[in-house]
Parts: sequence; C-alpha cells; structure tokens
Amino acid sequence: MDFSLVYLAGRFLYRIREFIFDWYVGSFRRVSHAAVSFLERLDQGIAWRITLRNLFQPMYQDRSIIGRILGLFFRSGRLLIGSIIYAVIIVIALAIYILWDLIPIYIIWFGFFLEI
Repeated sequence: MDFSLVYLAGRFLYRIREFIFDWYVGSFRRVSHAAVSFLERLDQGIAWRITLRNLFQPMYQDRSIIGRILGLFFRSGRLLIGSIIYAVIIVIALAIYILWDLIPIYIIWFGFFLEI
C-alpha cells in the first residue's frame, strides 16, 4: 500500500474540515463580534439599560405628577425606539451571516447541476 496516497487523502480531508470550520464557525465569531461591538458603541448614546432602570423615576428630578408622567412617557418611547434599532441591527447581522454561509452551497450546487 502506498502511504503517500493515504497521507494525501488525510491532508485533503483535514483541509476540507478546516475550511468548513473556518468558514462557518470563524465567520460566525467575526460577524457576532462586529455586531456586539457595534451595539456596545451604539449603547453609549441610547443607554437602553440605564433608561430601563430609571423608567419610573421622574425626569430631571421634577417630582410633580406631570414630571413623573412625562418621564414615563419619554423613557418608554426611548426604550421602544432603542429596541427597534437593536432588533434591526441584529437582523442585519444575522442576514449577513446567513448569506455568507450560503456562498459555498451556492457554488457547489451550481457547479454540479448547472447545465451549459
């Protein structure tokens, strides 16, 4: 038995496995890291968690009933808009990841089944 063929077959399978791991797991790590980093930078302006924590506190320390109602109204709106922005960014990152993952499948599918 020729050991060089066994070695080459083993290296071929190793490279296929490494490609699949790097393409799918590596790209997930890169896209998720980029999305989380972007959301963290964005949260410095939106401050969703701080707004939620202070939802029932009066705005600008105006302890009148109007100040409490307006504080609840404005903070609820800010939470809603922030949640929508976060959801859109997460959906965009997920779409990028899914499209990236479909590239090898697309190439293989049309490489084998495309009739010219």
